[in-house]
Amino acid sequence: MNFDRLVQAVEEVYRRLESEALKAVNRGLTLRNWLIGFYIVAYEQDGSDRAAYGERLLDSLAGRLHVEGLVRVDPRELRRYRQFCLSYPQIRETLSPEFWKLLRPGVPDLTAAAIPLPRKGKIRETVSPGLAIPADTLLDSLSFSHFVELLSLAAPLKRAFYEIECIKGGWSVRELKRQIASLYYERSGLSHNKSELSRLANEAAEISTPALAIRDPYVFEFLGLRPREVTSESTLEEGLLDKLQDFLLELGRGFCFEARQRRILMGDEHFFVDLVFYQRILKCHVLVELKVDGFRHEYLGQLNTYVNWYREHEMAEGDSPPVGILLCTEKNHALVRYALAGMDNRLFVSKYELQLPDEAKIRAFLEAQYRELRGGDAS
Repeated sequence: MNFDRLVQAVEEVYRRLESEALKAVNRGLTLRNWLIGFYIVAYEQDGSDRAAYGERLLDSLAGRLHVEGLVRVDPRELRRYRQFCLSYPQIRETLSPEFWKLLRPGVPDLTAAAIPLPRKGKIRETVSPGLAIPADTLLDSLSFSHFVELLSLAAPLKRAFYEIECIKGGWSVRELKRQIASLYYERSGLSHNKSELSRLANEAAEISTPALAIRDPYVFEFLGLRPREVTSESTLEEGLLDKLQDFLLELGRGFCFEARQRRILMGDEHFFVDLVFYQRILKCHVLVELKVDGFRHEYLGQLNTYVNWYREHEMAEGDSPPVGILLCTEKNHALVRYALAGMDNRLFVSKYELQLPDEAKIRAFLEAQYRELRGGDAS
């Protein structure tokens, strides 16, 4: 043993056990969601009082589970867990008798239940046995968010293709989505050199890492983490947001702090709004987005999307439309943009501009804080 060997040994232990921990978390999360789906299917097929709920089952179940303090159990997610169970029935084979001992007495287990889940689900009906991936390999290689993307594919062969390619390439969830959107399966079917196409597809692919996995919304909610603990803010951005939050509150004018890194769901994707305030004078939400570089048009589009989402989902009766503030910093200047979505009435816009923070004050504040956090050098 010498120093170099010591470094090598510590790095190996660090990487190996980090990977094992990630597998354990993903496996537990995936099994939990599969089991939720299994119990729903079991109840639908043999529940003694199932007729009393009928088509309202998932709505009723979601309401009751929310009262119990559970998250990710809205009707949409419950429907997804049910689909997951039916699409991947082979996962049942990975559950050992020891697993069921962890559940409290009275909870039925699969070893005793005669639930007619076919050993070959619909997903496998037209897939050759040579393409079927063992359940343990699926659980060790794919997160539940991978399965969510795969469940969106109706064709069994297409789903099996992406399972194999995703596992072989170690793709992140984002990479799997990108490859599906790029019609990789269809292009592979038309290609005369499938091996070369596969090499090119994986050459620039984003590989799944522990850091990416922990930022998966399913994972951090499963682990009980808060959004701020898993977002990828730089030290500079975090420092500016900390000071900006206090600065806007000190300006007065009716600002009430509501949220930091507010997670919103649009479709199947999660986004985070940096700061959310409620302006009690204007009676509206104020969304603040901070970018630690120069202004880009896509930043304004992103903020405007958040503003529109808040207008549709968070406006209460008597509220005014939400407003967004985009702050960009670069070198020794700051740029402020207001996203006033759908406000064509100039008097209404003027009312907002009168009550919102003075643009010159925000610019001066950002410039000073930027220099301070960069150690006096804003270059």
